[in-house]
Amino acid sequence: MNDESDLPHHDHPAPHPDRSGPGGDGPEPRDGRSGPRDEERLYRLQRRLADFAAARDWAPYHTPKNLAVALSVEAAELVEIFQWLTPEQSARVMEQPESAHRVADEVADVLAYLLQFCEVLGVDVLDALAAKIERNELRFPVTDGQGLNRHSSE
Repeated sequence: MNDESDLPHHDHPAPHPDRSGPGGDGPEPRDGRSGPRDEERLYRLQRRLADFAAARDWAPYHTPKNLAVALSVEAAELVEIFQWLTPEQSARVMEQPESAHRVADEVADVLAYLLQFCEVLGVDVLDALAAKIERNELRFPVTDGQGLNRHSSE
């Protein structure tokens, strides 16, 4: 791959993690908490993404900058689905099979690029998220004012 015509041309270079085959064990009950099996599954999917890119010699293109840009594009594609919906319509988007599939596809793309970004930079995504939640719990303690629904942007 030396000239621009040799660059991989694709809308979605990473496979959509599915629930079948290696790395996809099927759905697990969700209770809002992850366990060791979820962590193992996440890391297996991250490894599959890295292997997928390596097998296609995409490593030179998977720089932090390029992956951050691709992540932003995919997030924008997710936002686009909701762009002109009312709050009520957006809450029902998963009720329609076509829009539910589009949302799931874009979520998969966002997660795929985020996992690849973390892989390239050596960020443990679960540790980073746990640390961020802990900081937010300290920053936004539950108080007697619980239920005021104030957000940090207010």
